[in-house]
Amino acid sequence: MSESGVAKRGLPIRVKMRHGAHFVDELSRRNETPVGKLLPLSSIQPNVHQPRTDPGDLSDLIASVRDKGVLEPILVRAVQDEPGTSDVPRARGDDGGEPVGGRWFEIVAGERRYRAALAAGLFEIPAIELEVTPDEALEITLIENLQRKDLNSFEEAEGYRALAQLHGYTQEQIAKATGRSRSLIAESLALLSIPKELRERALSLGIGSKSALLEIAKLGDPRAMAALIEKAAQHRMSRDDLRKELKSGSKGSRGGQRAKPYSFRFRSPDRSFALQLNFRQSTVDRDDLIRALEQILAEIRSTSD
Repeated sequence: MSESGVAKRGLPIRVKMRHGAHFVDELSRRNETPVGKLLPLSSIQPNVHQPRTDPGDLSDLIASVRDKGVLEPILVRAVQDEPGTSDVPRARGDDGGEPVGGRWFEIVAGERRYRAALAAGLFEIPAIELEVTPDEALEITLIENLQRKDLNSFEEAEGYRALAQLHGYTQEQIAKATGRSRSLIAESLALLSIPKELRERALSLGIGSKSALLEIAKLGDPRAMAALIEKAAQHRMSRDDLRKELKSGSKGSRGGQRAKPYSFRFRSPDRSFALQLNFRQSTVDRDDLIRALEQILAEIRSTSD
């Protein structure tokens, strides 16, 4: 843990997320040495590695900012050089930018408020500066995005997977950081067994309920998933309808039997140990297998520390 009061993963000391709490609100209130200030918008650049590209509808937020200003500070980190280019609109000073004390600032969390302030015609925005590395900043951004209520089920699952892959989070750590249960994290990650093109198809047909998508994911076979997605949309099937469909075995079956879940087996050359991994889906590619093994290693390492 650094002397700046920032934990290894970029979180302030003693920050523990409560269920339903907003991550930025917790960071702002519980940081031991918050540095609040008004920063010129022209000195700020959104993070070019921001994992979420669609900010959603900002009309209500813009109206609120025009009426009351920005009530919740954004989180930023100082950088020595002018931040890189981004597709996000940026305020410009007469000379193209206005560093503060020779420093520029990159958004860690609060890009929607930044965009709304620009659209509302503000020149400054309240900000809290955090001393975090680029990796820690991205980590905080991921967690902050996961606190939002407008993510679809697949965006949420991708965020959890990014925390596991990029930052070595276990499911337990993800649960603590986002204020959610471990079982919910596990269910969300299970949705990623649905191929990307089928995820997009499901959403385009209005199938966005996590409970319904979990029933589809249980099929394992992409062809069976695709067929059930189409049938679910056509007949407006509920979660219970999908469960009955799975129990009947009418989809994802071969000769009246559902496709068997994939099982990976390994025995060491000296036969000193054997390993077996059972997956929910019937087909697992090499990358899925590697991700599962890496997650197991991360879990073992975290419990041994």
